[in-house]
Amino acid sequence: MTFSPEALKTFEILAAGAGVTYVILAARRNRLCWIVGAISSAFIAMVSALSALPMQASLNVFYVGMSAYGWWSWTRRSAAGRVPVGVWPATWHLGAMLLVLALSFSSARWLALETDAAWPLLDSLTTWFSLLATWLQARAILENWLYWIAIDGVLVFLFYSRDKLWLAALNLMFIGVAAATFIAWRRNLKAQVVPA
Repeated sequence: MTFSPEALKTFEILAAGAGVTYVILAARRNRLCWIVGAISSAFIAMVSALSALPMQASLNVFYVGMSAYGWWSWTRRSAAGRVPVGVWPATWHLGAMLLVLALSFSSARWLALETDAAWPLLDSLTTWFSLLATWLQARAILENWLYWIAIDGVLVFLFYSRDKLWLAALNLMFIGVAAATFIAWRRNLKAQVVPA
Protein backbone atom coordinates (compact mmCIF):
# COMPACT_ATOMS: atom_id res chain seq x y z
CA MET A 1 0.00 0.00 0.00
CA THR A 2 1.36 3.41 -0.92
CA PHE A 3 0.28 6.85 0.20
CA SER A 4 1.09 10.27 -1.16
CA PRO A 5 3.60 12.35 0.81
CA GLU A 6 0.71 14.65 1.79
CA ALA A 7 -1.30 11.73 3.20
CA LEU A 8 1.71 10.49 5.18
CA LYS A 9 2.24 13.99 6.58
CA THR A 10 -1.44 14.08 7.61
CA PHE A 11 -1.11 10.71 9.39
CA GLU A 12 2.04 11.97 11.08
CA ILE A 13 0.25 15.13 12.30
CA LEU A 14 -2.74 13.11 13.55
CA ALA A 15 -0.36 10.76 15.39
CA ALA A 16 1.42 13.72 16.97
CA GLY A 17 -1.83 15.39 18.04
CA ALA A 18 -3.16 12.21 19.61
CA GLY A 19 0.26 11.60 21.18
CA VAL A 20 0.22 15.00 22.87
CA THR A 21 -3.24 14.30 24.26
CA TYR A 22 -2.10 10.87 25.42
CA VAL A 23 0.83 12.16 27.48
CA ILE A 24 -1.22 14.95 29.04
CA LEU A 25 -3.83 12.41 30.16
CA ALA A 26 -1.16 9.91 31.29
CA ALA A 27 0.61 12.60 33.30
CA ARG A 28 -2.68 13.25 35.08
CA ARG A 29 -3.12 9.51 35.59
CA ASN A 30 -6.38 9.60 33.61
CA ARG A 31 -7.20 6.21 32.11
CA LEU A 32 -8.59 7.80 28.93
CA CYS A 33 -4.93 8.17 27.92
CA TRP A 34 -4.98 4.54 26.81
CA ILE A 35 -7.74 5.10 24.23
CA VAL A 36 -6.05 8.15 22.73
CA GLY A 37 -2.71 6.35 22.88
CA ALA A 38 -4.11 3.51 20.78
CA ILE A 39 -5.17 5.98 18.09
CA SER A 40 -1.77 7.66 18.07
CA SER A 41 0.02 4.32 17.95
CA ALA A 42 -2.03 3.11 14.98
CA PHE A 43 -0.97 6.14 12.95
CA ILE A 44 2.67 5.91 14.08
CA ALA A 45 2.74 2.20 13.13
CA MET A 46 1.65 3.03 9.60
CA VAL A 47 4.08 5.92 9.18
CA SER A 48 6.97 3.89 10.66
CA ALA A 49 6.31 0.93 8.40
CA LEU A 50 6.44 3.19 5.37
CA SER A 51 9.65 4.85 6.65
CA ALA A 52 11.88 1.73 6.95
CA LEU A 53 11.57 1.53 10.75
CA PRO A 54 10.09 -1.96 11.11
CA MET A 55 10.69 -2.31 14.85
CA GLN A 56 8.92 0.99 15.52
CA ALA A 57 6.04 -0.15 13.34
CA SER A 58 5.79 -3.46 15.21
CA LEU A 59 6.10 -1.70 18.55
CA ASN A 60 3.24 0.62 17.78
CA VAL A 61 1.01 -2.24 16.66
CA PHE A 62 1.79 -3.80 20.04
CA TYR A 63 0.90 -0.48 21.72
CA VAL A 64 -2.57 -0.63 20.27
CA GLY A 65 -3.10 -3.93 22.09
CA MET A 66 -1.22 -2.75 25.18
CA SER A 67 -3.68 0.11 25.43
CA ALA A 68 -6.39 -2.39 26.33
CA TYR A 69 -4.19 -3.78 29.11
CA GLY A 70 -3.37 -0.27 30.35
CA TRP A 71 -7.05 0.66 30.40
CA TRP A 72 -7.91 -2.52 32.31
CA SER A 73 -5.01 -2.15 34.76
CA TRP A 74 -5.70 1.50 35.55
CA THR A 75 -9.44 0.88 35.84
CA ARG A 76 -8.88 -1.99 38.26
CA ARG A 77 -6.33 -0.11 40.39
CA SER A 78 -7.82 3.37 40.36
CA ALA A 79 -9.19 5.06 43.43
CA ALA A 80 -11.24 8.21 42.81
CA GLY A 81 -10.08 8.14 39.19
CA ARG A 82 -6.35 8.18 40.03
CA VAL A 83 -3.97 5.23 39.94
CA PRO A 84 -1.59 4.82 42.90
CA VAL A 85 2.11 5.16 42.01
CA GLY A 86 4.61 2.39 42.80
CA VAL A 87 8.37 1.84 42.48
CA TRP A 88 10.64 -1.04 41.49
CA PRO A 89 13.78 -2.11 43.35
CA ALA A 90 17.07 -1.31 41.56
CA THR A 91 17.85 -5.02 41.10
CA TRP A 92 14.65 -5.49 39.10
CA HIS A 93 15.64 -2.62 36.82
CA LEU A 94 19.11 -4.09 36.34
CA GLY A 95 17.69 -7.51 35.42
CA ALA A 96 15.13 -5.97 33.06
CA MET A 97 17.78 -3.83 31.36
CA LEU A 98 20.11 -6.79 30.82
CA LEU A 99 17.25 -8.77 29.26
CA VAL A 100 16.27 -5.83 27.05
CA LEU A 101 19.87 -5.34 25.89
CA ALA A 102 20.15 -9.03 24.95
CA LEU A 103 16.87 -8.87 23.00
CA SER A 104 17.93 -5.64 21.32
CA PHE A 105 21.26 -6.97 20.09
CA SER A 106 19.59 -10.16 18.83
CA SER A 107 16.85 -8.36 16.92
CA ALA A 108 19.32 -5.76 15.58
CA ARG A 109 21.47 -8.51 14.14
CA TRP A 110 18.46 -10.11 12.49
CA LEU A 111 17.25 -6.76 11.12
CA ALA A 112 20.70 -5.96 9.71
CA LEU A 113 20.90 -9.33 7.94
CA GLU A 114 17.33 -9.80 6.79
CA THR A 115 15.74 -6.37 6.24
CA ASP A 116 16.48 -2.92 4.88
CA ALA A 117 15.97 -1.33 8.32
CA ALA A 118 17.47 2.13 8.49
CA TRP A 119 18.90 1.90 12.03
CA PRO A 120 18.74 -1.73 13.23
CA LEU A 121 20.38 -1.29 16.64
CA LEU A 122 18.73 2.00 17.60
CA ASP A 123 15.37 0.78 16.28
CA SER A 124 15.73 -2.40 18.35
CA LEU A 125 16.90 -0.66 21.53
CA THR A 126 14.08 1.86 21.48
CA THR A 127 11.55 -0.84 20.71
CA TRP A 128 12.50 -3.26 23.47
CA PHE A 129 13.02 -0.52 26.07
CA SER A 130 9.68 0.98 25.04
CA LEU A 131 7.99 -2.34 25.72
CA LEU A 132 9.48 -2.35 29.21
CA ALA A 133 8.56 1.30 29.83
CA THR A 134 5.01 0.76 28.59
CA TRP A 135 4.52 -2.23 30.86
CA LEU A 136 5.89 -0.22 33.80
CA GLN A 137 3.57 2.66 32.91
CA ALA A 138 0.57 0.33 32.76
CA ARG A 139 1.56 -0.81 36.28
CA ALA A 140 1.98 2.90 37.32
CA ILE A 141 5.64 2.37 38.26
CA LEU A 142 7.34 5.75 38.78
CA GLU A 143 10.57 4.92 36.94
CA ASN A 144 8.79 4.39 33.61
CA TRP A 145 9.21 8.11 33.00
CA LEU A 146 13.00 7.90 33.32
CA TYR A 147 13.05 5.20 30.67
CA TRP A 148 10.88 7.38 28.44
CA ILE A 149 13.27 10.33 28.70
CA ALA A 150 16.12 8.20 27.30
CA ILE A 151 13.96 6.40 24.72
CA ASP A 152 12.38 9.59 23.41
CA GLY A 153 15.81 11.19 23.02
CA VAL A 154 16.86 8.40 20.67
CA LEU A 155 13.49 8.49 18.88
CA VAL A 156 13.95 12.20 18.14
CA PHE A 157 17.08 11.26 16.20
CA LEU A 158 15.51 8.22 14.51
CA PHE A 159 12.44 10.04 13.22
CA TYR A 160 14.45 13.13 12.26
CA SER A 161 16.86 10.94 10.27
CA ARG A 162 13.89 9.54 8.33
CA ASP A 163 12.49 13.05 7.68
CA LYS A 164 9.51 12.51 9.99
CA LEU A 165 9.74 15.92 11.58
CA TRP A 166 6.33 15.86 13.29
CA LEU A 167 7.16 12.58 15.02
CA ALA A 168 10.62 13.88 15.94
CA ALA A 169 9.00 17.00 17.43
CA LEU A 170 6.43 14.85 19.25
CA ASN A 171 9.19 12.81 20.89
CA LEU A 172 11.10 15.97 21.78
CA MET A 173 7.98 17.22 23.55
CA PHE A 174 7.62 13.80 25.23
CA ILE A 175 11.03 14.30 26.88
CA GLY A 176 9.82 17.43 28.65
CA VAL A 177 6.52 15.85 29.61
CA ALA A 178 8.23 12.72 30.91
CA ALA A 179 10.58 14.79 33.09
CA ALA A 180 7.74 16.89 34.50
CA THR A 181 5.56 13.84 35.03
CA PHE A 182 8.32 11.98 36.84
CA ILE A 183 8.52 14.88 39.30
CA ALA A 184 4.73 15.02 39.72
CA TRP A 185 4.39 11.26 40.19
CA ARG A 186 7.27 11.27 42.70
CA ARG A 187 5.38 13.90 44.72
CA ASN A 188 2.26 11.74 44.54
CA LEU A 189 4.24 8.73 45.70
CA LYS A 190 5.58 10.65 48.69
CA ALA A 191 2.06 11.82 49.53
CA GLN A 192 0.82 8.20 49.38
CA VAL A 193 3.34 7.04 51.98
CA VAL A 194 3.15 9.96 54.40
CA PRO A 195 1.86 8.62 57.73
CA ALA A 196 -1.58 9.84 58.76
